[in-house]
Amino acid sequence: MSTFLSTTVLLVRRDGQTVMASDGQVTLKDTVVKASASKVKRAGKHGAVLVGFAGGAADGLALYTRFEAKLDEYQGNLERAVVELAKDWRTDRVLRQLQAMMIIGGRDQSFLMSGTGDLIQPDEEGVLAIGSGSNYALASARALIRHTDFTPRQIVEESMRIAAEICIYTNDHLTIEEL
Repeated sequence: MSTFLSTTVLLVRRDGQTVMASDGQVTLKDTVVKASASKVKRAGKHGAVLVGFAGGAADGLALYTRFEAKLDEYQGNLERAVVELAKDWRTDRVLRQLQAMMIIGGRDQSFLMSGTGDLIQPDEEGVLAIGSGSNYALASARALIRHTDFTPRQIVEESMRIAAEICIYTNDHLTIEEL
């Protein structure tokens, strides 16, 4: 999987809560063109699913739209919708060209998806991250889960702040969604 130099998205699931955040920075080559973009959205009936994307904005939004259609088609069955989108993304000639990655999370399940057909569920710790600052946010979140009693939101906020301090493609203007 390649890392996109575009953003950081982090999902943490702990104690029955799911929290996802993204930074707001949009970068075009070596220039910040926007600081407050939203790369985390809600999907499904009553917004019961969180979706975050990294990579090309138009590609991410196209995938988000496709995912919503799959979620509707499979009556809110998150795992089935994700599997079917991954199949389409891997085999469809047009979708294969999209340059993005997605994290999709519900209350009980979460998935990392890429255009190469990768579909990954997190370990027991319930943490996933994508984008240029993903390794920083992931490491921080894992440490906070292991060594603190922080809530998922506190873990996400602190981990994203740390990623923003290290990764030049990540800022501290956060969009946070919770289930």
